[in-house]
Amino acid sequence: MFACYFYCQVGNKSLYSTRSTVNLCAVDISKAFDRMNHFGLFCTLMDGLLPVNILEMLEDWFAKCFKCLKWSSVSSCFFQLTWRIRQGGVLWPYLFAVYVDNVIATVEHKRLECFYKSVCVSIIVYADDIVLLSLSVTVLQELLHVCEEVLKNLNLFINPKKSVCMRIGPCFNMSCCNIVSSNGSALQWVDFIRYLGIYIVNARKFKCRYDHTTASFYRAFNAVFGKIGRPSSEEVVLQLINSKYMLCLLYAREACPINKTQEKSLEFTINRVLMKIFRTVSLDVIRDCRLWFGIQGVSCQAQKEISNEIC
Repeated sequence: MFACYFYCQVGNKSLYSTRSTVNLCAVDISKAFDRMNHFGLFCTLMDGLLPVNILEMLEDWFAKCFKCLKWSSVSSCFFQLTWRIRQGGVLWPYLFAVYVDNVIATVEHKRLECFYKSVCVSIIVYADDIVLLSLSVTVLQELLHVCEEVLKNLNLFINPKKSVCMRIGPCFNMSCCNIVSSNGSALQWVDFIRYLGIYIVNARKFKCRYDHTTASFYRAFNAVFGKIGRPSSEEVVLQLINSKYMLCLLYAREACPINKTQEKSLEFTINRVLMKIFRTVSLDVIRDCRLWFGIQGVSCQAQKEISNEIC
């Protein structure tokens, strides 16, 4: 994806770039969900021509949000919340995306755009996770200032300590000037960034790292295996792992590239778990067990997930 063919447009000037070095800035919004104003959200939804009955339902829903403070056995009176939304719900990321939609519109209006196959990718937003992309460090600095200005009008502020920058492309390892926030804090250039649970590495081409994925899978397996123990049958343990915790290894496989070395590492992770279950170190035995219980390789399972999503 990155470090491929980009078309960059700044103002009225256009530039075609092949095998470009892309600059990324992962913006972290400080206490984003706690600072969202309910009335600002309703105004944004009205501008988006949301049906009145749905808007009234949301307004009535938010009007019933109350909170109290408790200290030991003493509680305060309940008071109504006109700010913040709960995290973890299915609807909240979409509502927050609507709330900050003006950030995307402003970036597009400023024409500080970076295109990939005629699609503007200068800003990628999911809820409070924002990534800025640019072929130029100077334009990336301007993009950050534009985002900060719009977020400030929404009473949202970025956290310079958690906002980081990274480069992908032929010049990924060259030093650059610091990207500075509006309060004068310099953003750190890092070797990898975490976006939506995916660890993207600075490299010559778009690349991800999966050591965190492997560690998450091991934690999930040890938690299950430690609870049910040896008395449970191998079929039960494998069914739980295959249906629940194999997703840790397959997460975002359809979007992230994986080379042969990484594939072997993930396959070794599965084999190590099977060795512990069947109490063997023989790869021939593990190969027969995988064939008998229908445990496919990482690539095959990833392709199966993609086919299921398409269907």
